[in-house]
Amino acid sequence: MATTTVTEIASRETFPFKVQDKPTYTKVPGGWEASHKGYKWFTGTVPNDDFVPPQDFEISQQSEKVSINAKGQTELPQKLNVDYNNYKYESLLAHTTLTKELPYEAYDHVDCAGRADPEKKSLFDAITSKTNMTPIIGTEVRGVQLSALTSEQRDELSLWAAERGVLVFRDQDFVDQSPEFLKQYGSHFGRLHVHSFGSHVKGHPEILSNLRDSDKTVFDSFSAGMLTTTRWHSDMTYEANPMGTTFLAALSVPDCGGDTLYLNSMAAYDALSTPMKAFLDNLDAIHSGARQSVHGKKKSPYRRDLVESIHPIVRVHPVTGRKALWFPPEYVSGIVGLKREESDAITDMLYRHLQGSLDFHTRVKWDNKTVVVYDNRMVMHSVVLDYPLGPGEKRHHIRITPQAERPIPVRERKAGEGDMVYDPTG
Repeated sequence: MATTTVTEIASRETFPFKVQDKPTYTKVPGGWEASHKGYKWFTGTVPNDDFVPPQDFEISQQSEKVSINAKGQTELPQKLNVDYNNYKYESLLAHTTLTKELPYEAYDHVDCAGRADPEKKSLFDAITSKTNMTPIIGTEVRGVQLSALTSEQRDELSLWAAERGVLVFRDQDFVDQSPEFLKQYGSHFGRLHVHSFGSHVKGHPEILSNLRDSDKTVFDSFSAGMLTTTRWHSDMTYEANPMGTTFLAALSVPDCGGDTLYLNSMAAYDALSTPMKAFLDNLDAIHSGARQSVHGKKKSPYRRDLVESIHPIVRVHPVTGRKALWFPPEYVSGIVGLKREESDAITDMLYRHLQGSLDFHTRVKWDNKTVVVYDNRMVMHSVVLDYPLGPGEKRHHIRITPQAERPIPVRERKAGEGDMVYDPTG
């Protein structure tokens, strides 16, 4: 399969070359020229006369030669095996922006769930059917369009997602809305996150576009050499402000398989003994994007360097007051203050507890136009890559990912706050 070599320019402009191996560079008036086996084209203007062609990145995906935007960002399509001309959601296909940005700065998040009616009357009155998937986690919803919710109902939606963890909305027109609408919608719930290297909708990096078709190498590299394709995580927990109320929408899914697994981190905490809770309440963990970065380089170049953050192992939801065991295997690299053997022992116990306690797990089977709303602070998830894909078949989702508050540790809870009594029928 062809690869695309991409060079990152010191001036923050980047230029792709569709080649089988590294190009050669020649300085020309006003810029640089790249040549390879007879292919030659002008790469654009580099305003830095001292520029030296830097390290190359290889993108393991089919891509086409693109027009260089010397004045701004260049977006590289990640076509894979999708027929652009016949695919209904061509405008939502995956692209990578070739740019370099600074890491996110922390910001003060105000959770919209704090404005919600605790009874969620406005939202519930608009719903014709809601069925709990299990007593502990997940509710399937029909008879309401997410796109039509009022501001008040969106507040209540955020609160409901915090309580149930996962809300599954069927037969939605969400993916048929404009990208501008989707971004405005998501901004109601927090600052929209742009993935460090994830593919996105062209012109709209705030909308993540995940596509897996019969060219499966990108996704499958994440589970290469493992016994299972499941990789439990919450999204981008290494950020200073990790993610909050999140929207994952299906555009095209296989007939069978490709489900997403979810687990309730609140119930995982509740199941622990009182002494273990007290022990974990005062511990912090290191959340790192290092493991993701190893595989991400096979997918696309970074727009931001990945970071590490220290977060509490037990976090408190700012509105419900519920505690969650927030210890995602994909990103935690160690426990602060413990010796390596101690950290490894606690980590192993918590991972086995989170992954093996099926009484607080659920499974979402996707249909086209299903939208799952989940609270990244209170649940973890994993896709299952168990489905065959032939020519023309695909699994394609978009995700809107608002950021939330910096995780609140138990030791910083406001005086007088008690634990919320959990009503599994809520």
